[in-house]
Amino acid sequence: MSSAREEFLDRVRQAVNAGNRPGRGSPIEADNFRGFRESDTGLLGRFRERFATVGGIFHLVSDEEACVQEILRLVVTKAAHRLLLGAGKLIDHLDLANRLKQAGSELTLVNELDSHSCRDPFFAADIGVSGVDCLVAETGSVVLHSGSIQPRSLSLLPPVHIAIAKRNQLVADLFDLFPSSQDKSEQTLPSCITFITGPSKTGDIELKLVTGVHGPGEIHVILLES
Repeated sequence: MSSAREEFLDRVRQAVNAGNRPGRGSPIEADNFRGFRESDTGLLGRFRERFATVGGIFHLVSDEEACVQEILRLVVTKAAHRLLLGAGKLIDHLDLANRLKQAGSELTLVNELDSHSCRDPFFAADIGVSGVDCLVAETGSVVLHSGSIQPRSLSLLPPVHIAIAKRNQLVADLFDLFPSSQDKSEQTLPSCITFITGPSKTGDIELKLVTGVHGPGEIHVILLES
């Protein structure tokens, strides 16, 4: 056996004896590894800049009615007929389901679908509308916790994704997404989290960047300022 191989195996044995196994490591304290730090005003500017850099389209609206009107405008601009709508506090509060139906959209509510009836509406939708759980200023990313009212398919299958957020959902960096070991009252993370950093892209074909191959070709964030 070569000396290099034996040295490697010795390090593995030492790590195992020390209890250095998955789930046994010391918790990482976010305060010791802070990335981007900025004021609340700076967070908005940084997210807007980074989101545009990765190909997202940002809309800042002043109030709830302006938010609804911006969604209706996008639906008309994209000539979208079939809409897929998630659920959640903000979407429900805006009464988006009724407003979109009144505007003449063919609307499917995600929380009314089951495993047997969801396939066709998901693949047929022109636009998917969801809430968000966080917006990460450092990377310009949209973070969605997957669940029955907000499945991953809502943000992955329709060619256009509209994500609605409030100002207080902006966070500085990825460390802010994870519970601190010092705060036991914080909720644990869900089993599936989707990070969306711009529209879908691939460079597999002749090393040329192509948008919208494996997911939406457009992602819009409408941020409610008030």
